Amino acid sequence: MRYFAMVAAGASLWGCWSLFVRPAGLSGPQNALLALVAMSLPVPFLFRREALKDRRATAALVVIGLADAANTALFFAALRHGPVSVAVLTHYLAPLLLALSAPWVLGEQASARALVGVPVTLAGLALLILQPDAGFSGLTAALGAGSAVFYAVMVLGSKEAARAYSPLAITSLHAPVSVAALLLYFGAEALPPALLDAATLRVLVGGLVCGLTGNILFNAGLRHVPTAAAGALTYLEPLTASVMGWAFFAEGLTPLGIAGGVLVLVAGAWVAAERRAPARVLPDAEPSATP
Repeated sequence: MRYFAMVAAGASLWGCWSLFVRPAGLSGPQNALLALVAMSLPVPFLFRREALKDRRATAALVVIGLADAANTALFFAALRHGPVSVAVLTHYLAPLLLALSAPWVLGEQASARALVGVPVTLAGLALLILQPDAGFSGLTAALGAGSAVFYAVMVLGSKEAARAYSPLAITSLHAPVSVAALLLYFGAEALPPALLDAATLRVLVGGLVCGLTGNILFNAGLRHVPTAAAGALTYLEPLTASVMGWAFFAEGLTPLGIAGGVLVLVAGAWVAAERRAPARVLPDAEPSATP
């Protein structure tokens, strides 16, 4: 269960982004760029030519970088175009996509509990996030669903990149690719108004705590956890985000929302506790390749 706990801790840290992003007051692309820059800081200490010999793992790392940029661009576009609840719910179709695709893409054992638990968890998340007066936007739903596809690609790619790269390397080495892609897509819109003001430093710290640390924990646990189960545990991110909103930003939390949060936790624990045949565990990356 230690590795399940690492995946859960990483997803929970992702849910703390609002503590750093909201007070900063920057735009979505600016927040995304600064977070990815923070995640890129360890790159000079991680790059090793030996790891490049595994071309399949290296290609997966590049795919993760491109997918992360697309995931970020689509998700923030969804937040701009419509209700936050619709954007978040459609983005979290990703765990269902992972539960369905992992046996085919990675050859992992199908998880019956994940196939049941993911839709149940999505229903709990709907109770947690949706408000009685919430609207609906087809464009927002399409953008959120698109971000879910690229998020699922990132998780699948992380499994493949772990053949030659450590969790820290996967987290950091893909980030410069994402930064370049964001700058190509958003241009000057992604640049913060100042380099070292309080807002920029706040988001950079968030990138180190929620982005770098959260992704290291998630990728380290992912090496030993079935992809479908890891996908189900990512629902702890919006659950944590809702709790942070209630605790620090006076956002409402209805009785139905509390029931939905409990459902998310119970379903995630149920999926994680499933008995499985021994899974193929990825070998640790060689010390000579990455630290």
